[in-house]
Amino acid sequence: MPGQLLGHRGEPERGPDSATATAGRRRIRRSLRDWAVDLACFLLSVAGGLVFVGVALEEASPPSDLLVFADVAAGSVGCLLLWWRRRWPVAVALLLAAIGCFSDMGSVAVMIALFTVAVHRRLPTVLVVAAVQLAGFAVYCALRPVDDVPVPVVAGFGLVVTAAVVAWGMFVRASRQLVLSLQERAVRAENEQQLRVEQARDTERTRIAREMHDVLAHRLSLLSMHAGALEFRPDAPAAEVAQAAGVVRASARHALEDLREVIGVLRSGGDGDPGTRPQPTLADVPVLVEESRRAGVRVRAEYRVPELATVPCGVGRSAYRVLQEGLTNVRKHAPGTVATVLVEGGPGAGLVVELRNPAPAGGENAAPLPGGGTGLVGLLERVSLAGGHLAHGWTPDGEFRLRAELPWPAGQPA
Repeated sequence: MPGQLLGHRGEPERGPDSATATAGRRRIRRSLRDWAVDLACFLLSVAGGLVFVGVALEEASPPSDLLVFADVAAGSVGCLLLWWRRRWPVAVALLLAAIGCFSDMGSVAVMIALFTVAVHRRLPTVLVVAAVQLAGFAVYCALRPVDDVPVPVVAGFGLVVTAAVVAWGMFVRASRQLVLSLQERAVRAENEQQLRVEQARDTERTRIAREMHDVLAHRLSLLSMHAGALEFRPDAPAAEVAQAAGVVRASARHALEDLREVIGVLRSGGDGDPGTRPQPTLADVPVLVEESRRAGVRVRAEYRVPELATVPCGVGRSAYRVLQEGLTNVRKHAPGTVATVLVEGGPGAGLVVELRNPAPAGGENAAPLPGGGTGLVGLLERVSLAGGHLAHGWTPDGEFRLRAELPWPAGQPA
């Protein structure tokens, strides 16, 4: 029966009663399948019409020659009209209803046109066309009664056939609408998935940028501090100069490695190997403290956690970044002071990391290292996202305190 109505790009054609209708204002280009279906409908209507005409001629009281000629001529025109049923389905169906008032040749074409209307138009339009065709069939029953068959039986048969054609067409229409709806949902789901991927990629890049700030600020502050020492103490012993130069070289190398890893991840669109990114944990805090000591910062560290490696990775990473930023700020803004690092907590009780340092003593010091003031802001965001709390500021004792309280759920694996 009639195939799917397609536009010039193979997309389903909307009827004039739909929201995006063209109302026949653009030419419809049939696909190969449409041509095959239309040809099949035309041949079926011609063959079926000829069969009905032959049956009428075999009756005891055959119609007159004039009526047979008119029947075949009008019915043939009706069969030809099926080629335009895609563009003007309602108009073709109404013309065929008029032809069906007296023509056996056009009877199959009438049903095909009604089916097309049921597929491509809404129910009110379909009911109107069906009513017109039933009225035409009533006229046919009055003009050409069937021998030995009561009129109510013929009328009932026509009513059942019309209802069946309408039901079939509405079912096909509902099926196609369901398919279109599923296709639209699939496209929308794909677009939403791409959007989620882009959002995840942007989030990951933001996180990597934060990691880059935390890592490079630490490395570059070491480099600047020792370079400043070389600048202000040109008469230092050769051993001290060599040691400071070694720290400068190591810090520069580490900074370049970290920067290369981060930029490599950004260039790959956020899909790089996570294992190549700087991901320290709480177990790396002693290394961080020792590195600061080698850089000239006096640090007293106290660990009240039985095993630093047992702290969950996410919690430990946040704690490491807090201490890293704090020690970097001590080197920048309080050189020569003694920093106190405290790490304590346990599963269920949470993890606390604290760094204290007194105000820098008076005296001539190198110019403070530049800072954008975003380090503590970034820490606050990081700790808040981890579900913790960050506090910083001067205490009544004249010490600057940086304290982070992070959740450590009981039983959570490292």
